[in-house]
Amino acid sequence: MEAKTPTLSKTFILFSVCAIWGLVFILQINILRDATIWKEKLWRMFTISEWDWDLEANNSSSVITCNRSDKNFDLCKMNGPTLLDKNSLTMFTLGHHISTQPHTIEKIRPYPLKPDKIAMSYVRELILTSAPPKSLYCDVKHHSPALVFSASGYNGNFYHEINENIIPLYITINSLYPNQDVILVIMDGQDWWYQKYEDLLSAFSPNHKFINFNNLTTTHCFPSATLGLIKHGPVTIDPKLLQPYPKTLIDFREFLRSVYIKNDTSQLVDPNDNKGKPRLVLVTRKGNARRVILNEEEVVKVAEDVGFNVKVFEPSRDFSMANTFRLIDSSDVMLGVHGAGLTHLVFLRKGSVMFQVVPIGLNWASETYYNKPTRFLGLEYLEYKIQANESSLSWEYGADSLVIKDPKAYTEGKWDKQLVYLKKQNVIIDTIRFRKYLIQAYNKAKIFINTTS
Repeated sequence: MEAKTPTLSKTFILFSVCAIWGLVFILQINILRDATIWKEKLWRMFTISEWDWDLEANNSSSVITCNRSDKNFDLCKMNGPTLLDKNSLTMFTLGHHISTQPHTIEKIRPYPLKPDKIAMSYVRELILTSAPPKSLYCDVKHHSPALVFSASGYNGNFYHEINENIIPLYITINSLYPNQDVILVIMDGQDWWYQKYEDLLSAFSPNHKFINFNNLTTTHCFPSATLGLIKHGPVTIDPKLLQPYPKTLIDFREFLRSVYIKNDTSQLVDPNDNKGKPRLVLVTRKGNARRVILNEEEVVKVAEDVGFNVKVFEPSRDFSMANTFRLIDSSDVMLGVHGAGLTHLVFLRKGSVMFQVVPIGLNWASETYYNKPTRFLGLEYLEYKIQANESSLSWEYGADSLVIKDPKAYTEGKWDKQLVYLKKQNVIIDTIRFRKYLIQAYNKAKIFINTTS
């Protein structure tokens, strides 16, 4: 008689099959979960470790550091692998610390004029965080660190372009990246600005193309990053603060010359210039500008009568930097009324003459921004101070007004009153008095020519 399988055995078999399928299901879930974890680990290995970054090199407490002690600028550093996301204006740190330590968040507007609320309002703020980037991957991977700064603020004014971008960039490169192995990441710049300074930016970091932040469409990753630029003061480079490789304004000027002239000296001097005559370039102010020389043609004629070969130069954002450098570099005297155009003094050769016309109420600014730097550039300096009868302010306010007689008492340290001297004043130069100063400039120029010929 055939034996029957007990009902209990069938139940046991069914239970066992279900249990096995359950275990398989659980294992599949764990495998998928582990796969996701390993996928993330593999992604990090691929996108980070392949660059030979040492993720343990920096203590987690110093992954992001910011120095805000200077009155003019903040300087922050991402001291390890960093992901830049343009859309969120955020830089994320990458590395093992992100899962074990509290997240750090810092913010910075990378432009070295932080006391000026108006200038800084044009500069976008970046967020720096040690929180992990969500759903972001390194689309573009770089092997060199980033230097991030803004080309906004008061750009469009040559003084501010040189004082807040170009000189601070020179200082920062020589302070932090003397080997020039750094990638410039530039925020907020306008197309004309990139075109104007393209050659110079390329010279700061000759082995890397600079990155226009405005044009980014993908995420970029760097082994580290610095945000902000170091500034020493108005048109100033302090060699004591640049150790162990001290630099001066003269070194900066030579750097500019290496960019804009290189070894080609064939076209530095106009062949039509009268031989032996000192060359004077008059930096003119026209259009809607103030501090205009209203009798400029008379001034030019007097300068020519004294013996100068005069060139009138009107600065423009569209004028080639190379051509501008050549013009100023080949001049023996640069003359102009206090204003941004006189910042071209950094193009003058050592021993040549900087000649500043100082309007009423602008003694301090003229001294600070354009006289003081001449001492570090080895330039001869002359100034011609406008008197009451030469200023348009005397026609508007009266020669006996407080505006004319005591500008310091009139302004009381208030910026809106200081603007009277900057925004409302033009000059008619007394050519008889001015001739004496032009003769001084001529004599200095002749000495300069004789010592350099």
